[in-house]
Amino acid sequence: MSTNTSLRSLLSDSALPQNEAKILLAFVIDKHYQLPRSALLSRDEMELSPEALEQWRNLESKRLSGEPIAYLVGKRGFHEIDLYVAPGVLIPRPETEILVEVALREIQKLNRPATILDLGTGSGAIALAIAHSAPQALVTATDQSPEALAIAKMNAKQLGLVDRVQFSEGDWYGALEDEYLSTQFDVIISNPPYIAAGDRHLTEGDLRFEPASALTDGGSGLSCLEAIISQAEHHLKPGGLITVEHGFDQSDATVHLMKRANLQDIQVHQDLAGHSRAVSGRKLAP
Repeated sequence: MSTNTSLRSLLSDSALPQNEAKILLAFVIDKHYQLPRSALLSRDEMELSPEALEQWRNLESKRLSGEPIAYLVGKRGFHEIDLYVAPGVLIPRPETEILVEVALREIQKLNRPATILDLGTGSGAIALAIAHSAPQALVTATDQSPEALAIAKMNAKQLGLVDRVQFSEGDWYGALEDEYLSTQFDVIISNPPYIAAGDRHLTEGDLRFEPASALTDGGSGLSCLEAIISQAEHHLKPGGLITVEHGFDQSDATVHLMKRANLQDIQVHQDLAGHSRAVSGRKLAP
């Protein structure tokens, strides 16, 4: 076998950015040799078998064509948990972790198990991160996509949270029509489709490969936010909190929707990059 199949040579010869090449090559050596990522340095002269080399070339080619790394390796880290991801679900992003943080702060204020509703759960990222960090929380997660729910349930099983999260299929609050789920919640959270149709970002980067239904409402980008916020009062306990993620330029519009829905204590939350990323509002307590 030629020396140009060594780990060191494959990395140096790759047209990918080094950080991306290392992620993919680490995935290959873990799958074929059960070696950790550190082997890229400690065993950099090791040459790949034909099967491992073929997988590396395939992954490299797919990434060069733009396919998301998370889909290629089938995994994405999110708020202290690792999630299985596939093309049927949105790839969890660090900025969405602000929703988890807001929910966890609210849970800490309550002197009882909190009831949480995650609308449009996708891979289950938000719901499972909350269940992982707040063992006493009672979490319900909904999605209209059977494919997404199958992935979310798989993640719940892998994380040992099957008994902690209830999943239900349906469109937003329509998934709660079952009598068991027709309760009111302490916290409602959602990262809905909010990119406007025709936005150039939909044709760039990872978004090209993610499910369009999880990214855009096919219109202004505000219709899903409006549907979720306008009906929140009926599904929140008195004093309950709703938090939604929105687009980079939708903060004012989301605040307006909260006010129109008679929500109080409206706050704008920024992500780690300092961008307005989410808005929360509270149902008036009696």
